[in-house]
Amino acid sequence: RVFSTVESPGFRRMAFKRLLSRVPRVTGLSLGRRAPVRVFSTVEGKKWRATTILSVRKDGEVFVVGDGQVSFGDMLLKPNAKKVRVIDNGRVITGFAGATADCLTLLERLETRLEQRPGQLMRACVEMAKGWRTDKYLRHLSAMLVVVDKDVSLTLTGNGDVVEPHDGIIGIGSGGPYAVAAARALMDTDLPAKEVAIKAMTIAADMCVYTNANFVVEGFNKGDTVVAGSEQDE
Repeated sequence: RVFSTVESPGFRRMAFKRLLSRVPRVTGLSLGRRAPVRVFSTVEGKKWRATTILSVRKDGEVFVVGDGQVSFGDMLLKPNAKKVRVIDNGRVITGFAGATADCLTLLERLETRLEQRPGQLMRACVEMAKGWRTDKYLRHLSAMLVVVDKDVSLTLTGNGDVVEPHDGIIGIGSGGPYAVAAARALMDTDLPAKEVAIKAMTIAADMCVYTNANFVVEGFNKGDTVVAGSEQDE
């Protein structure tokens, strides 16, 4: 019996091989080879989870509260980290959340801008954001900052955003949404800004497993131009 070219087993086998040769373009597999096996390290998939920073501005006062917990995956690394700092000779308070190196990078750049623009926090923050957006190495930093002085409260992100809240309340970090919600609920009470911030942070610490109650508090009392002081509640 005579077979045509299309019906011959050799032709069908060759056509099948040609079809399989196109598989790598879709699936990444190569004909006749096993798929590569990806090996994960023991720390892959774990993230640094920590930090709740809250800023509350009310009746001419502003206070920033930060917790002290640092977690790595399901491990607690440190319970008393200080994430709220005073810069610019006591005229500016910052609180940071995110990768430590990125946070310190943003903080150093902010201090440099404040030296160039003393007493002009908003302008210093905007110029800093414009500067790092054009730097291809620092364009995307895994960090956020809360920055306040006696007049203005701002949120700075590693993507170059500068945001001023409409109600004077800022919350960042893993427990930030809980703290902001609690602070907004307490704003209609007779409590001063400091008490509102501490009570809201206490609620956030009760709800967020990555936030503890070792608070660091910094703020401006009414009429102050420099930081009123700090305290640590355990």
